[in-house]
Amino acid sequence: MKKTWLLSLSLATLTVIAACGDNNETNEGNNEGMNNGGLNNQEEEPEGNNEAALEGGETAEQPEMPEPDLEGVPDVVAEVNGEEIPKDEFEATYTGQFEQATMQSQMTGEEVNQDELKQLVADNMVSTELLVQEANNQGYDASEEEINETLDEIAVQNGLESADEFMAALQEQGMDEEEIMSQVELQVKVDQLIASESGDMEPTEEELEQAYEQMEQQQEQMGGDEEMPSFDEIRPELEQQVRQQKEGEASQMLIDDLREDADVTIHL
Repeated sequence: MKKTWLLSLSLATLTVIAACGDNNETNEGNNEGMNNGGLNNQEEEPEGNNEAALEGGETAEQPEMPEPDLEGVPDVVAEVNGEEIPKDEFEATYTGQFEQATMQSQMTGEEVNQDELKQLVADNMVSTELLVQEANNQGYDASEEEINETLDEIAVQNGLESADEFMAALQEQGMDEEEIMSQVELQVKVDQLIASESGDMEPTEEELEQAYEQMEQQQEQMGGDEEMPSFDEIRPELEQQVRQQKEGEASQMLIDDLREDADVTIHL
């Protein structure tokens, strides 16, 4: 059973794009999450994105998208406490991350460092496997209601209107319903594990104010002319942002602790 596809979607996505340039940073937060050789957001590109307008009405096509370099990937990419992360699972995850990183690189002008990206994806998949193993070891259980709620949340995170639409998109990519539900069940168990380890994740008033100040500074740096919404207007978004940040930090602390006692080998 493939265990890391959907979980990586939420655990790894937050860190992979920022680390795919020339700098070699360690991953921070979850990520997953985590999501990563599975469903890629199919957002409609703005008009003119495929062609650039030139003087005189001429157009020029954008450069062709590069292909992921999968040459030399071993049959077993990593081993985690005796559990193997196979080549096909890694390739599916890596391909999704490479596409996201490539789109980001087109905006920044920095070329994707595929060697570093491979290491980062493998590392995130190892982290996911550690969380799955710990959740199973501690006997967490996922109810049908929790599974359905999580499926709805993941659908929204991927820009889809409903869980049914999300399921249909995954089935088009070759996944059957049983496999999808199995992975969502694992996601619920890992979420329970992280919640039990992290404690109170509710943001304080001070943390919300700091997040708002950071948002103001970012808008000033970008030189935008739009008026900044008031604190009260975007309070729900600030609460979500701070909560996700705290959950990411708690997840990373748990992963670090699990790695200390784990038997991990990455063969890349």
